[in-house]
Amino acid sequence: MPRKTNEEYRSREYLRPDELTELLQAASARGRHQHRDYTILLLMYRHGLRVSEAVTLRWDAISLKSGSIYIKRLKGSDSGEHPLQPDEVAALEQLKQIYPGTKFLFPSERGKHISPDAVRKVLNRTLELTDLEIKVHPHMFRHACGYFLANKGYNTRRIQDYLGHRNINYTELYTKLNANRFKDFTWDV
Repeated sequence: MPRKTNEEYRSREYLRPDELTELLQAASARGRHQHRDYTILLLMYRHGLRVSEAVTLRWDAISLKSGSIYIKRLKGSDSGEHPLQPDEVAALEQLKQIYPGTKFLFPSERGKHISPDAVRKVLNRTLELTDLEIKVHPHMFRHACGYFLANKGYNTRRIQDYLGHRNINYTELYTKLNANRFKDFTWDV
C-alpha cells in the first residue's frame, strides 16, 4: 500500500503562533525531561532548525555570554550564527545545570544526543496533552519559523539567510502564503 501524502494527513505544513504556544506549554509540563523537550522545540521553532540539526547541537556552538548560537545547517544549506533571545539564554542556562558535563545540548540517557525519532516521539506525546487537531511533525517547526517571519513583514532575502536556504525559491513559499499581504484589500460589497 502506498504511503499517504502529507495533504491526506493535514491541510497545511506549518504551525501558527497560538499552536506553538500550546505545544511549548504542554512540553514544559510533561515527562522527566520536560525542560530538555521544551527547549529543543523552542530552538527548532525560533531558529528554523531541522530535527537533525537540533539534536546534534553542541555546547561549543553556544555562547551564553554573547547570546549567540552557531547553526551548522545540513542538506546543503548555509550555516551561520543567530542571536539568542533572553528566554532562550535562560532556558539554555537551566539546561546546562540539569545536564552538566555533556557536550550535546539535548543528551540521551546514554550520554549521546537524542535521536530525531526521539524528538518525534516527544512531539507525539506532547501533542496528546493539547487540544490541537492537526497531525504535527518536527519539520513543521522550521516552516512555522519561515511563516512567522514572513507574516512579520521581513523581506524574503533576510528570511532566506536566516533559514540558510541557498536557493530563494525555497524561501518564496513562505512569502507566497503570507495572508498579511492581502490585509489592505477592501471590499465595498
